[in-house]
Amino acid sequence: MRFLMLGDAVGRPGRTVIRNELPGLRREKDIDVVILNGENSAGGSGITVKVMNELFSLGVDVITSGNHIWKNREIYAYLEREPRLLRPANYPPAAPGVGLGVYEHSGVKFAVINLLGRHNLEEVDCPFRGAAALIEGLPQDVRIILVDFHAETSSEKKALGWFLDGKVSAVAGTHTHVQTNDNQILPQGTGYLTDLGMCGVEQSVLGLEPGIIVERYLNKMPGKFKLAEGPLWLCGAIFDIEQGSGRCKSVELVRLAG
Repeated sequence: MRFLMLGDAVGRPGRTVIRNELPGLRREKDIDVVILNGENSAGGSGITVKVMNELFSLGVDVITSGNHIWKNREIYAYLEREPRLLRPANYPPAAPGVGLGVYEHSGVKFAVINLLGRHNLEEVDCPFRGAAALIEGLPQDVRIILVDFHAETSSEKKALGWFLDGKVSAVAGTHTHVQTNDNQILPQGTGYLTDLGMCGVEQSVLGLEPGIIVERYLNKMPGKFKLAEGPLWLCGAIFDIEQGSGRCKSVELVRLAG
C-alpha cells in the first residue's frame, strides 16, 4: 500500500495547494491513503469544523494535529465523534479525542498514531512510553502502523524513529514546517523522515509573512501574525509499505509547486 503523509497545512494557502495538487498526485503515484497534519489549517493556527470537512472533501483520509489543536473550542466535540481527526495521544486522558485510529482500505487494516514531542513544547506524557503502550494494545491483524510525531527538535524525532524501528511501518515528523532530506529505511524496516515540511507559501517564515516575524525577533514586541502570500508548495512523503509484514519498502519525498 502507498501512503502519502503531508506536512502541516498552513491556512487557506495550504488548503489551496492541496486542492490544486492532491488529485493529480494521488492518480499519478497510485496513492491509497492520504494523511495530513491539519493543526494550522484554519487561519494559520488551529482547525475548525468547516476546514476539517473541507480537507476531507479534498481527498484527505486522516487528519493529525499537534499543540495548536486546542485553538478553536468548536473542534473539541468533533475530536470525540470524528475518528478520522486525531490529537496527540500523549495529552492527558481527560483531553478530548484520541491519538490512535485504526482504519481500513480495500480490506487491509492500518493504524495512525499522533504524538507530541516534549522538547520546547508542552509538558505532556512521554511519547516513547506512550507509543509503546499503544502499539502493544493493537490487534494482531493490524500490521501497518504510521506515526506522525509533532516535535520541535530533530534529536527527539530521530530518537523516536530508532526506538520504534521494527515496531511501526513509518515515523514522520511534523511541526517545523521545513522539509528534511533524510528520508530512509531504518535497519528493522521502519520508514523515517525527520520532517515532512509544509503545505503553504514557500517564501515565508513557517507560512507567515516574513517581515512581521523579523520585526518580532528584532524588537521583541508582540505583533499580529499574517499569512504570507506568494508561490505555493505541497510537501510530504510517500511511504510504500508491504501489507503482510508492515515493513516499509521505500520513502519518496514529495515537493510540488502549486
